[in-house]
Amino acid sequence: MAGMKSRAAVLYKAGQPFEVCEVDVQPPKAGEVLVEIVAAGVCHTDYSVKTGQLAAPLPAILGHEGAGVVREVGEGVTTVQPGDHVIALWRLACGNCEYCDASRPALCSAGTEIRASGRLQDGTSRFSHAGKEIKHFAGVSSFSNFTVIPEGAVLKIPKDLPLELAALMGCAVITGGGAVMNAAKVGPGSLVAVFGAGGVGVNVVQGAAMAGAKMIIAVDRYESRLDQAREFGATHCVSAAGGETVAAIRALTGGRGVDYAFDAAGLAVTLEQAYESLAKCGVAMAVGIPPNNAEIRISATALVYEERAVTGSLYGSASPRKDIPQLINLYREGELKLDELLTRTYSIEEINEAYAAMESGETLRSVIKY
Repeated sequence: MAGMKSRAAVLYKAGQPFEVCEVDVQPPKAGEVLVEIVAAGVCHTDYSVKTGQLAAPLPAILGHEGAGVVREVGEGVTTVQPGDHVIALWRLACGNCEYCDASRPALCSAGTEIRASGRLQDGTSRFSHAGKEIKHFAGVSSFSNFTVIPEGAVLKIPKDLPLELAALMGCAVITGGGAVMNAAKVGPGSLVAVFGAGGVGVNVVQGAAMAGAKMIIAVDRYESRLDQAREFGATHCVSAAGGETVAAIRALTGGRGVDYAFDAAGLAVTLEQAYESLAKCGVAMAVGIPPNNAEIRISATALVYEERAVTGSLYGSASPRKDIPQLINLYREGELKLDELLTRTYSIEEINEAYAAMESGETLRSVIKY
């Protein structure tokens, strides 16, 4: 197939709105797949790039959460074929390094390199506009109706799964739920706090509920999100608007603190609060991606005298090819909330409106539908 045109949202410079235009897309090369994106998730990580809080090569087509239909495959591709429905995996994994062998593919250097360069594995981009290169983002670029993705970053899924729901599994669901199940390994009876009740945060909440946590405290500045967190399993809610978050969590736990505190907001201040909310032997886990060069200040004494810990979880510390099929089964069995997660759909022309709604707390998780 020759090159084609695609409607896309391009970010030319941090701090500016997305510009929706028609870009040129070159056909897939060896080991690559041309995907027609049907639904792309509106995720805070892309917003952080847009505002300049996270670095990325620009100009680029962002979007790392997406699902669609394979339209063409490059030479040597064997795991998918035209017509297959797929989820995009935003951390490319090589499959044979020490981290892939240890079932930690999110830590594979292949994903790091493609994210840092803004180009595919051969060092070039498949996107251009007016004769100038447009870079990829995380190897996915789901804010283009048609995109080229490495074979190692697409996962075939059943065709009866709605693609607008499937897209959410590629980041929000597996990142939040995976942090609970894979990284923290929350057990029955645990006390849990979740800072940030957005798309990732409510999946931490429902992951903790599925794990049998006794108390799940959701923290957010928006009452609407706290209401939604209750639907996903939060037993208690704390408004972050009051500024006494840690004291409120201590009061709810009888002064003890929580066993696990997850920061899904991706801010230094909320990660510090998560740490301060811990009981003895508690674990604070960073799940949301913080801004460039963010630093935290914590009590080093408590690390020893109370045996607290602070750690992170990237992409839910997951093995997507194993975990996503399990998540699909949980959804089919009625144990995983997906329909409730999707609060609104937008067209690609409405992408700036979609991000404004997300940032104001109006939407929990929305998708761009082509």
